[in-house]
Amino acid sequence: MIDFKSTLKMAVISLKINKMRSILTSLGIIIGVSAVIIMLAIGTGAREKVQKDMESMGSNILTIRSASAKSGGVRMGAGTRPTLTLKDAAAIKKSARGVSAVASVSSEAKQLTYANQNWSTSVYGTDPEYFYIKNYEVDLGRGLIHEDNKNSAKVAVIGSTVATELFGDLDPIGRIMRVGGIPFKVVGTLKSKGSMGPMDQDDLIFIPITTAQKKVFGTSFPGTVSMIVVKGDNPEDVSIAEEDITELLKLRHRIGKNQDNDFEIRNSAEFQEKMKSTVQTFAILLASIASVSLLVGGIGIMNIMLVSVTERTKEIGIRMAIGAKPSDIRIQFLIESFLLSIIGGLIGVATGIICSEIVHLTGVMTVSISMFSILLSLGFSGFIGVSFGYYPAYKASLLNPIDALRYE
Repeated sequence: MIDFKSTLKMAVISLKINKMRSILTSLGIIIGVSAVIIMLAIGTGAREKVQKDMESMGSNILTIRSASAKSGGVRMGAGTRPTLTLKDAAAIKKSARGVSAVASVSSEAKQLTYANQNWSTSVYGTDPEYFYIKNYEVDLGRGLIHEDNKNSAKVAVIGSTVATELFGDLDPIGRIMRVGGIPFKVVGTLKSKGSMGPMDQDDLIFIPITTAQKKVFGTSFPGTVSMIVVKGDNPEDVSIAEEDITELLKLRHRIGKNQDNDFEIRNSAEFQEKMKSTVQTFAILLASIASVSLLVGGIGIMNIMLVSVTERTKEIGIRMAIGAKPSDIRIQFLIESFLLSIIGGLIGVATGIICSEIVHLTGVMTVSISMFSILLSLGFSGFIGVSFGYYPAYKASLLNPIDALRYE
């Protein structure tokens, strides 16, 4: 019967005798495990950031845009052919099932000025419901109200970026700024939502849509809007709402069965799922690349253990001569390779966590370390140690005691 305790003790003593070699052998595992931890932390952090960004943009949302116009046989892009109207939005709100809020939107880039400051940004003409649909929260003052649209009031609610760039440290509430040369009173500021990729979600202002159409943008098609956004009651109702809206707009726009729709509907859930899938694939790819270094570390362990078998041939012969079985020799070498791998794995986990925290503190990117990634890395490193250590251990157990004792 194998005396596991004494075998373990001998394996530890053997590793201590060759400290430098043991450290260098474990180095490949240390680098591999730390790389896996860091890559998984980056991938998880990216996924959580995308999830947070998606939530900040709102959920259960349908975006309806006018269909693309054609010029000389070339499609000009969505929204270039104005077909949606304020009346369409009212009909959707009244008739479509599973709808909790509807907002009409028209937008253009405009120059803003206040005193000697100026700033170019996106101006959105919309309804009060837009803030609820897109999860915008008022920080100071108030948001848009229905009376603003009814009276075509020249009032504006501004994002935090606009407030900083145009007003600096001043309180913008109640101040008069100009939007494309037209005076507007600032009635509210929004809480910061941050950036999503290159898009700054705080670099915009909102004005009543009736004011935008009549006094700011101007249009050759009165009453038209560039898009309509719809929020469903819950994820299950969004599909029902999309079907109802499609049929309703076809009926209102008198579109026949064989005719192309003059509008496009995009479901935010589909976009969000694609983004999550892309980020998940990215995280798996990073972890896979990092895992290659673990395999390299395993090869290093196998090479060193083979060298160790050669160097300790006489020692193996002596052990066998005094009664050690081939299984005892095999277990000892397997324990040595496992210890090299698992100790390297523990050091690698610590190194990976420290490096991930440094990356997080520098603000270069969002990282998130999970217990799953730690256990996965440790388990994989242990598996590598046993797998790559088995052949040297098996080779050592096959040595003939007499030949081993004669080995010089």
